[in-house]
Amino acid sequence: MIPTLRARFQQRFTPAGDGGPPDRFDRRLIAPMVLGSVLNPVNSSMIAVALVPIGSALGAPPSQTAWLVSGLYLATAVGQPVIGRLVDMFGPRRLYLIGTAMVGVAGLLGSVAPNLGALVAARVLLGFGTSAAYPAAMHLTRGEAERTGRDSPAGVLTALAVSAQTVSVIGPTLGGLLIGLGGWRTIFLVNVPLSLACLVLGALRLPKATKIAKGADRAADAGGVPVPAARGIDLPGMALFAALLVALMVFLMKPRAEDWYLPVLALLAGAAFARRELRVPEPFIDLRVLGGNGPLLATFLRQFLSYTTAYAFLYGFTQWLEEGRGLHAAAAGLVLLPLSLTGLLVSAITGRREAVRGKLVVGSLVQIAGCAAMLTLQAGSALWLLAAIGALMGVPQGLNGLANQNALYRQADPARIGSAAGLLRTFMYLGAMAASAADAAFFQHGADTGGLHHLSLFMLAGAVLLLAVTVIDRSLGTLTPRKA
Repeated sequence: MIPTLRARFQQRFTPAGDGGPPDRFDRRLIAPMVLGSVLNPVNSSMIAVALVPIGSALGAPPSQTAWLVSGLYLATAVGQPVIGRLVDMFGPRRLYLIGTAMVGVAGLLGSVAPNLGALVAARVLLGFGTSAAYPAAMHLTRGEAERTGRDSPAGVLTALAVSAQTVSVIGPTLGGLLIGLGGWRTIFLVNVPLSLACLVLGALRLPKATKIAKGADRAADAGGVPVPAARGIDLPGMALFAALLVALMVFLMKPRAEDWYLPVLALLAGAAFARRELRVPEPFIDLRVLGGNGPLLATFLRQFLSYTTAYAFLYGFTQWLEEGRGLHAAAAGLVLLPLSLTGLLVSAITGRREAVRGKLVVGSLVQIAGCAAMLTLQAGSALWLLAAIGALMGVPQGLNGLANQNALYRQADPARIGSAAGLLRTFMYLGAMAASAADAAFFQHGADTGGLHHLSLFMLAGAVLLLAVTVIDRSLGTLTPRKA
């Protein structure tokens, strides 16, 4: 299997340069892969410290500036699988370059935006632009494994995960520094040099697609096996998928009875999407294959459950620290520092061992312990206890996401690894939206201790379900690297 796939990859791509021995991962690819993949988390996290100054400068209330966060989430949740599918069809290089160029354009537009509407538009464009690099990185990782016949990418996958976590940690600090130096517009303008760096690295190091990837009718690989060219793009399928996702996520942002039409619209769009994808020869998402891939569907569910609990803690616990416990924002940030440090440390230590089942079991058990510990918190709880709970919740943060990423790498159809990777990110953002809705539901009258305890029970239920979905999935025990 691997030799044939390797031959196809060698036929499909022309190496950009000498990356070392032919049977080793081309390490020249790592810099553009990592730099491109952190564009999304750095923009997601920097905005946290800019919402108040943006609102003051543009005269917008918090209910409106919140769209700067939601707009990027929506665009990314839709854009990741859509652009991932295009990566699968046309190769990673051109989509990576187009996406990172969009990031630079969005940064320029945001730096001169005259009003909030233009700023939200820049964030949406930023969301779509940052959606290309992660699917491209997963596609390149798979392609390198097929080219070399050495399917052991744990170190590369760990680098992607740890770099994203690191940037998420330092993002608010970087954003505060930039705002202090040049005002809130600098958090948009910083995307210009980042975009240029990605464009230079991408142009110099990413493999160039041959005419197979460009759409030639047919060609044969080194083994004489015909390789079909990229077929037509399923634009109606992508549009229906976008309608489904936008309607669902807008409802999850702020569930209200008067917005009943949004889940109905999502249901109708979903039915139309399924009907089309089951009928067209080259669907955007092949539901026939996806529906028969139970382990991959379980991974998407685990991703949703993992990040629903993780984001519920990040958003809800932080609000309670400031309102229920009465800490200053700076003090609350220091209490949360062990969360980030533990997550990074655990990822770095365990990253080179895939051990998907073990990581998910430990991660879910620690989530259960952390949620149970939150039930003991009171308004006068000691700071050391708050920091200890944060450190405890950092363990699953360092295990679950990396384990789900490794599982997807093994379970997804290699020809659709880009769109599958995009869907994995989509389920992460769905978890973030569900967590935000839960925080709003349990903190209706402020982030008091009673609301925190109810939120903890919600998180506990999600962690128990994550453990159950992991334990009953016997396929996780068979996820081992293939040998050349």
